[in-house]
Amino acid sequence: MDFGLSEEQEMIVETVRAFVETEIYPHENEVERSGIVPPELGDEIRRKCIDLGFYACNFPEEVGGAGLDHVTFTLVERELGPGSLGLTVFFGRPSGILMACEGEQRERYLLPAVRGEKIDALAITEPDAGSDMRGMKCAARRDGSAGSDFVLNGTKHFISHADVADFVIVFAATGEEETPKGIKKKITAFFVDRGTPGFEILKGYDSVSHRGYHNCTLSFEDCRIPASQVLGEVHRGFDIANQWLYGTRLTVAATCVGRARRVFDLALPYAAERKQFGKPIGANQGVSFKLADMITEIDAADWLTLAAAWQVDAGRPADRQIASAKLYASEMLARVTDEAIQIFGGMGLMDDLPLARFWRDARVERIWDGTSEIQRHIISRDLLRPLGA
Repeated sequence: MDFGLSEEQEMIVETVRAFVETEIYPHENEVERSGIVPPELGDEIRRKCIDLGFYACNFPEEVGGAGLDHVTFTLVERELGPGSLGLTVFFGRPSGILMACEGEQRERYLLPAVRGEKIDALAITEPDAGSDMRGMKCAARRDGSAGSDFVLNGTKHFISHADVADFVIVFAATGEEETPKGIKKKITAFFVDRGTPGFEILKGYDSVSHRGYHNCTLSFEDCRIPASQVLGEVHRGFDIANQWLYGTRLTVAATCVGRARRVFDLALPYAAERKQFGKPIGANQGVSFKLADMITEIDAADWLTLAAAWQVDAGRPADRQIASAKLYASEMLARVTDEAIQIFGGMGLMDDLPLARFWRDARVERIWDGTSEIQRHIISRDLLRPLGA
């Protein structure tokens, strides 16, 4: 197995890294202070990403993307990871689920998203459902008086960057079915455009993680959706989510690795330069062993994530590998940021350094896109099912 990067991959890594350092880092402190990304700044980042040829690089060339394989795209996400998420969201990576578009949906949603003309958001989570997708209460019913229209009612929350989205892909219950585990909801995915009557995007909760990257609450009240805006098949939303949304967990794993490396790159020179009792603090095993553990965990998470992406590219089942990468990388980031603050001591908690921000940002990674407990469930189920357990 070749663990090296190709010349093209090296170039991509260097290009994205330079973009983050020049276009993202200079604005981070202001976004952290205000909690807001000015619209003109978001538009500027998006335009520069398009000019660079990296917008929608996770999409195939046939629809206008760069056609990167999963390993190379994971490298892109890793290099974006150290940057403020409120800013890097404009380095466009539309949701892969848009590849399920058919007919006129491609011209209306897929292609504009790939060209950077429209931004999408995914709406799954609800106040009472959380990770239980088949337990959601947001529901769409057919309106017999209007033929094939659906009428959508309910609430979604924790919907990332819906405040800057032009349309939202909403998952809603459209029926019920009997399963071996009892009655479960049938789920359908819908496109809902900003400005649709009965659809309101509300300010979400104030989060300690990723300031400037907002979560929103979505309200649907007798919101009428034409059947032409069903993504995939009616009642098959759960299948389409399983087919396309695995990539979000790889993204979380990769960005955690990138952010951990930025943290480590702050801690290492500090340990070599900061003196206590007449010698660098890195000369003490209490610090040097922390550094050894930190880099070992970062490298382990990196290879675990790239290996999962390689599995996908090879056409092999990769649910367990992706879950392992997301689980380990997100928990690794928490440990690394905590140890870095310990190395810096009191200064690690001051606003003069970004460590406190990384520490706060790290907390959400173990929750969104499937909690650590969900990832452990996926991993253990994959191990035990072949044994009949």
